[in-house]
Order: sequence, then structure tokens, then C-alpha cells
Amino acid sequence: MPGSPTIAGSPPLAHPLKKSDFHYDLPPELIAQAPLAERSASRLLVVPPGGAAPDWRFEDRGFRDLPSLLQPGDLLVFNDTRVIPARLFGQKATGGRVEILIERLLGGFDARVQLGVSKSPKDGARIALDAGGELEVLGRDGEFYLVRFHVPESLEQWLLHAGRLPLPPYIQREPGVDDDERYQTVFAREVGAVAAPTAGLHFDDALLDALRARGVQFGHVTLHVGAGTFQPVRVENLDQHVMHSEWLNVGAELVEQIRRTREAGGRVVAVGTTVVRALESATRLNEAGDGELQPFAGETRLFILPGYRIRSVDALITNFHLPESTLLMLVSAFAGKARIFAAYEHAIRQRYRFFSYGDAMLLYPRPE
Repeated sequence: MPGSPTIAGSPPLAHPLKKSDFHYDLPPELIAQAPLAERSASRLLVVPPGGAAPDWRFEDRGFRDLPSLLQPGDLLVFNDTRVIPARLFGQKATGGRVEILIERLLGGFDARVQLGVSKSPKDGARIALDAGGELEVLGRDGEFYLVRFHVPESLEQWLLHAGRLPLPPYIQREPGVDDDERYQTVFAREVGAVAAPTAGLHFDDALLDALRARGVQFGHVTLHVGAGTFQPVRVENLDQHVMHSEWLNVGAELVEQIRRTREAGGRVVAVGTTVVRALESATRLNEAGDGELQPFAGETRLFILPGYRIRSVDALITNFHLPESTLLMLVSAFAGKARIFAAYEHAIRQRYRFFSYGDAMLLYPRPE
């Protein structure tokens, strides 16, 4: 990553982890297919740091209990990315149907996309879009295509009425009108993601007001979640996995907020794994070998596994993640793999709702 910080992590494990180390069996009926009527009505599984197996004490709470679980002076850090209607359909000149998923807006009318086609189109090929206009294939970028849209207005504005919301593949239905609102956080403002930072979906205005009244502070990063977040890990040995790239911005204002919070004895609480990935990517190693957060905007391919020491946050609010996913690996690095898997077993027994529209966890770091 040119211009990126020197990441502050831990040395690789002596025995590389395997993808299958992160498998668990989930009853399909626990995969949430739609949001609850109210955002903050979700359940919250609290996974405290103390104790030892098999005596871990998990707390079954409601998400609206969050203000009582935080302290005045704590800092909640949100990801303020906004999901774009990134799913489109079209037709090749030969008549073949094409599904288009935008992975990244590149400025102007250009984008990096995934193309669902029976045969790869050549450079210069044109695809007639169902919503009007054309898509021109410029070239390849790894598994993605670089394309240019020929549409009558700015690409962002055109997508608002031409594109469809890209719900995750495990939601077995077409997006509805409600998803246009509910698959966005209430604080979404920076356009560019193709998937929601789902831990933030549980917050509504009433809960944010209650947190403010409690004396909890708010900060924001931007990390545009890319289509790569839905791609499965394809190798068994995780030291061979190439992490997908995502763009982030950790601003100087947040860095100062975090410094002040820590100096005053408050805790930094990440709302979602994307916040952890952003803050860790903006952390440099100082002369003492400790992590020092600095402002950073750019790309990250940071892959966080058990054995990596997460320095940037003191607690993490997150949803339940897919088996064998990089997100499950990240939370295992933070809270400890055995503790996470015990918590997931508890959640399955208690019939928690899983994945994007599901319930949440409040995690504390594993004991050192």
C-alpha cells in the first residue's frame, strides 16, 4: 500500500491457521431475512472478558440496554459510509444477459465492477443497460472489470433511480422499499459502499439520544465496504489468503477525540469490524513498539487473524458473522477464538438472529 502506515500487529503464528478452524454449523432458519420493525429492538449478547472456560458468563440483553453498559466519557466510533444502489442488469450485443455489481466508484463515470456473464466480454464491448444508457468495458483489474457508464446524468445521481440495493447473497429475496432505508445506518453520509456496516444498523435516533444523555461521545471513520466482503476465503491455509482492498479515511479530528478519551480514562468502542479494520490500518508502530493512531486516507488489505494484537479499541459491537469468514477471524483475534465459538454456540442455543439483519454482540478483548 503506497503511503500507508506501518501496521501495528503481532508476529505470524508459528503454525498457520486454516480456514476450517473457523467453521461452525448454523441452522438456516437463524439467518435473518428481514429487519425487525424497530432498529434497536435487536438482542445483544454481552461477552465479558473475565473468567475461564467452561465458566464464561454470557449475558442475554437487549440492544436498548447499551447505554447502561457504557460509561460517561466512552467514545463510540461509527462507520459513516453510505451504501449505493450498486446492482444493475443489462444485455450484451449477442443477447446474453449480464448482472453488474459495482465494487468501487472511481470518479466521473468510471467504476470497478463484477460482471455476471456466461463469457467474459472483450475490451471495448458495450452492454445495454436495462435502466437506459450503456456500459463500456475498459479492461480487467484482477477478478473485476474497469468500466465506463454512458448515462445522461452524474453516475451517483443516476444510480439512485437506476440501481438496486445489493442485499447480501444469504438474504433469499429481492430488496423491497423498506430495505432502501433499513440497509443504511441513520448516520450514513459518505457515498461509496456496496454493503452496509451492519453493526450500525441497530442504532436509531432515540437510542443515540439516550447514549448522549449518558455522556457517551461519538466519532466517525469512513470505510467503503466493497463487494469483496461477500467473497469466500478460497484457500485452506490462511497465510495464502489475499485480502480484498477497501478505501478508508481516519481523520485528524477522530485521532484527537481518541487521544482525549484515553487521557480522560474513557474507552474506545468500535461499532463494527470495519471500524476496527480502519483504525488498525491507521495505526503505526512507534519507537517503543506500541501502536500510535495517526490520520490516514487510502487503501487497506489488512487481514486480522488470531495472533494479531488489536490495539486501537477497548470494546467492539458487532453482528454474528458467516462461518469461515475473515470477519469471524477478526473477532476471534479480538476476543479469543475459544470464547467467540462458545458465544456462538450459546447464541445458536438461544435462537439469536444471524448476519446482516440479525442481532448483535458486545465484545471485550481477550485477557493478555
